[in-house]
Amino acid sequence: MKIIECVPNFSEGKNLDTFNKIREAINSTKDVKLLSLEPDADYNRVVVTFAGNESGVLNGAINACKAAASCIDMRKHKGEHPRIGAIDVVPFIPVANTSTEECVKISEEFGKIISKELNVPVYLYEDAAKKPERKTLANIRKGEYEGLKEKLKDPNWYPDFGEPVFNEKLGAIVTGSRFFLIAYNVNIDSTDVQYAKRIAEILRESGYPKRDESGNVMKINGQTIRVPGKLKAVQGMGVTLEKFNITQVSMNLKNYTVTPLHVAYEEVKKEADKLGVKVKGSEIVGLVPLQAILQAGRFYTNCKEENENLLINAAIENLGLNSLHEFKPEEKIIEYMI
Repeated sequence: MKIIECVPNFSEGKNLDTFNKIREAINSTKDVKLLSLEPDADYNRVVVTFAGNESGVLNGAINACKAAASCIDMRKHKGEHPRIGAIDVVPFIPVANTSTEECVKISEEFGKIISKELNVPVYLYEDAAKKPERKTLANIRKGEYEGLKEKLKDPNWYPDFGEPVFNEKLGAIVTGSRFFLIAYNVNIDSTDVQYAKRIAEILRESGYPKRDESGNVMKINGQTIRVPGKLKAVQGMGVTLEKFNITQVSMNLKNYTVTPLHVAYEEVKKEADKLGVKVKGSEIVGLVPLQAILQAGRFYTNCKEENENLLINAAIENLGLNSLHEFKPEEKIIEYMI
């Protein structure tokens, strides 16, 4: 059977009633299975993962988003994580017996339907993007919800679906198709978020603006000169995690075959050591492919281990995946869930 994953991120990390309505909306949809629902109060965001065939995942996404839209009001929302709307991003990801092209078509159908159902502007990103400047989520999110009203006045930022009219309650939605993204956070043993922010700048692919001796951003012909980051296919930022009295280098590993989990973790450790701070394990938000965990296991066992369970245990131990919450393979590895 075809397996397509959908991982909508909603701008609510605390309200149990909202979570229950989203959960019920997915569970009542045919040919789709809810795999995880992971809220984070500090980010004020919930990451939901479900999978199914073409019609199941499309209908599941529509139903979940309608449920979320009935509960979330962006006029009251505050959180650590960047966001452009109540239904911030809805990616469709090929897992088995399907293709990126098919997932792009599903995202387009979703955008067309949900823009009408909720009267909300919808942007296409990643493999579904119609314009190069809309390829990356960060570009579309620039200015976030607070800057969206002005952004919609610019013809260059008219939505791909829906009218260029600001929806005060819901903001906008971003959808599309992408490779399996791993939301990966590495914990820094410091409450000073500047360390995490500096590490993120050094490592993320987009890097950081180059500055002169006076600290001014350097430009050529009006364009900011950027120092490229060390890790390809990685987005990153530094955030505070108050409930654990730590900070995090919060990363999106956009292609774990390019930058694996263990590479990202070890590079954060190196940069943290240079700054005089320590790493205290890491966490994976949402689900992770088995292959990504096995990669890390092989690295930490020097490819001397072949047993799948032992490789998984090696990855968990060496990445510190139990540091904040218990990492249960049967609940975190997507192949074990479907």
